[in-house]
Amino acid sequence: MLVLEYARRSNAALAMEAFDRARDYGFRLSPLSCNPLLSLMVKEGRLESVEKVYRQMIRGRIEPNLMTFNTVINGLCRAGKLQRAADLFDDMKSWGLLPSVVTYNTLIHGHCKMGRTGKMYKAETVLKDMVSKQVHPNVITFNTLIDGHCKDGNFPSAMKLFSEMKQRGVPPNVVTYNSLLSGLCAEGKVDDALEMLEEMRGSAVEPNIVTYNSFINGYCKKGMLAEAKGMLDDALKLGLAPNVITYNTLIDGYCRSGKMEDACELHGSVFSKEFPPNISTYNSLILGFCQSGDMKRVSKVLNEMEENGLKADRVTYNELIGSLCMQGEPKKALKLLDEMLEIGLSPSHVTYNILMDGFCKEGNLRASLNLRSRMEKNGKRANVVTYNVFMKCLCKKGKMAEANKLLNEMLMKGLIPNRVTYEIIRDEMMERGFVPDADGHLFSTQL
Repeated sequence: MLVLEYARRSNAALAMEAFDRARDYGFRLSPLSCNPLLSLMVKEGRLESVEKVYRQMIRGRIEPNLMTFNTVINGLCRAGKLQRAADLFDDMKSWGLLPSVVTYNTLIHGHCKMGRTGKMYKAETVLKDMVSKQVHPNVITFNTLIDGHCKDGNFPSAMKLFSEMKQRGVPPNVVTYNSLLSGLCAEGKVDDALEMLEEMRGSAVEPNIVTYNSFINGYCKKGMLAEAKGMLDDALKLGLAPNVITYNTLIDGYCRSGKMEDACELHGSVFSKEFPPNISTYNSLILGFCQSGDMKRVSKVLNEMEENGLKADRVTYNELIGSLCMQGEPKKALKLLDEMLEIGLSPSHVTYNILMDGFCKEGNLRASLNLRSRMEKNGKRANVVTYNVFMKCLCKKGKMAEANKLLNEMLMKGLIPNRVTYEIIRDEMMERGFVPDADGHLFSTQL
């Protein structure tokens, strides 16, 4: 009873202590006590405790029920341990338990949100297994898959599922439409999104502020700021309450288009102590002022940010480092990298790549190579952008054979060239006598 009571009070430490004591003293617990404890541990992200409680249940012959499995599988999926979750899913059969729609939805959600290569294929495989076992997908099932495909940039697959859910008699809700609208707007297909908005209203599904946020984002990406502001006005007329994402999206649109006065005016008019800006708000303003070269305003924004109790994050530092590199000051930018490490911020690939590019543009290849070594010592292997930076630098120095060697190294490591890579190959390497062989590798025609 103590385990259950502490779990209900969300006291994880005392709940675990009571669980351990009960086991030590030989008291037999039931799923009625263990399941709330498991739920609490999942909620608090304590995966080790989740697995420990589950193992002790099995050893203590406390027979797990469907809720037990659903909870543990949810914890494993949240932690990205999808194979372990799949193994536990298979274990259910040995206990004579059949997975429910919740079980399947949890696995699908895990693949869509936490999966890596082939994640949507695996999520679709779970859906097929679900249907074959006569477990009927619900709106959560379809919404999760549709959102996953939209975020993966696979809109045709999302629309296929949208049609399937309607065929199965599962009515789309506002979450369904918002995922599709977000996907369309992210690709710049705002006109198509407007048509879907009409379909949404025709289906008696009312748009919410998330809907309008997608349109504001879509218009901002296309540089159509008047239309984006119009969408904000429409949302206000409908009585919808804009959130920080709404205003941040529009402020970011203004900043990226160089309309800093509009950005500052909006920032000053909507944010207050009751409705404070967040770090993303300030990062957009910093980016805008960095792009315009107004470092005094950058300092002012940084000071205001600190006064409001917000600390610079990795994005802030990346923007400041990028600005210094654009001004031809990579050595000053390098000091910011050291500062990041001092305050416990882990630099990303973006951080290192910006700095390496800054030194390369200065012609300081040695400093760039030192940074690459430093990056790899910190557990970050060179990615496609890293190789592009060095290949371009070597080409500019006329070191074509070395650039080609790097290209081949990149391909051997299984990295896929991007648009910039192909531009370097076309504009720099092929122009200077390098041609591709049957395998796509370049070789020099000059002896």
